[in-house]
Amino acid sequence: MDRKEEKKGRRDFIKTGIAGLAGAALAPSLLKAEEVSKEKKKHRLIYRTLGRTGIKVPIVSIGAQAQDAAIFSAALEAGLTHFDTASNYGNGAHESQLGEVIKGRPRDSYMISTKVYLPMDQKTGAFKKEATSEAFIETFEGSLQRLGVDHVEVLHAHAVASREAVLYEPVINALEKLKKDGKILASGVSVHTNEVEVIDAVIEGGFYDVVLTAYNFRQPHREDLKKAIARAAKNGVGIVAMKTQAGVYWDRERTKMINMKAALKWVLGDENVHTTIPGFTTFEQLEEDISVMADLKMTAEEKKGLELGSRAGHEGLYCDQCGKCVDQCRNHIDIPSLMRSYMYAYGYRNLAKAKDTIRTVLKESSLCEGCSSCSVACSMGFDVKGKISDIARLADVPDDFLA
Repeated sequence: MDRKEEKKGRRDFIKTGIAGLAGAALAPSLLKAEEVSKEKKKHRLIYRTLGRTGIKVPIVSIGAQAQDAAIFSAALEAGLTHFDTASNYGNGAHESQLGEVIKGRPRDSYMISTKVYLPMDQKTGAFKKEATSEAFIETFEGSLQRLGVDHVEVLHAHAVASREAVLYEPVINALEKLKKDGKILASGVSVHTNEVEVIDAVIEGGFYDVVLTAYNFRQPHREDLKKAIARAAKNGVGIVAMKTQAGVYWDRERTKMINMKAALKWVLGDENVHTTIPGFTTFEQLEEDISVMADLKMTAEEKKGLELGSRAGHEGLYCDQCGKCVDQCRNHIDIPSLMRSYMYAYGYRNLAKAKDTIRTVLKESSLCEGCSSCSVACSMGFDVKGKISDIARLADVPDDFLA
């Protein structure tokens, strides 16, 4: 591609508006005796204890899709006190922004969960040799500086995808040291793929306090995942659900939105989920997220909205991250990460997070070069080659343009 074509590609990318308002994404549980409700600015807030951590959190938490400091502040004022972020979101920019929002506020008026990502083999899910305790701690120290705090409530090993990674001693040793030093109150893992294997490994290892897991009504393995979540909760593991809105839209053009309240309430029906990280990006979405707590029961119309998802012709934007595509691909590309990036871009309108997700893939892979046809048969029905071609354009967009 010459320089002229390159510039045209960038203009075309921007014109197509690889975007879409992210719908609310949260997944609290049904009411239990331990849950407390209160009125604050006319909202009913429900709290739940995050497993054996003893930390009480609102069942609606503030996810990383939120990019506006004003929305952060509005969420805090509305009574949402638990933030989710990560060291690699926007190369640390998300943590820095959050740090500005909480500056000067009493430390007991908010809670923070952040994540540290270390290099992994995307095919096997195993950590690479450079994933050391020292690297983990050094990365986290950078998080504390950007956030402007001396500790966080929960620190996750980010995007863990295998039993081996859950039981990886260098990461466990780093988390043990940080907990001993008082820099974290609880340890966790986040998981986008192989959720059941990862959750069962967390139970087996007995070390991690929290699991942040993808969980929604579109996952083909949702019943197996629900059972794994129940096993973990029974063993005192705190459960945080993400990806509850399943991509937000049924189509790339964003003309058919998934019933956001219905998707949300589907997850709310699982009493073993303690909180979720919503993807609100507007004040209206924030209000919708909070309003769900007024009545967790799903209406007949909302149930019907989810039934629509099982019909043919609605492939949606959510990738199940099953990984079956990787072995089918001639180049063994990390397709799940590309598909997740596609969802962030087209469903959530979060280009920065989309690029963060595929940064390593774009650096290490030739993508579809040399393939005239695609050998992948996606279990979700995706046009894999078309989606890869679409999202790969993000590589030509400067980071500061996406900030």
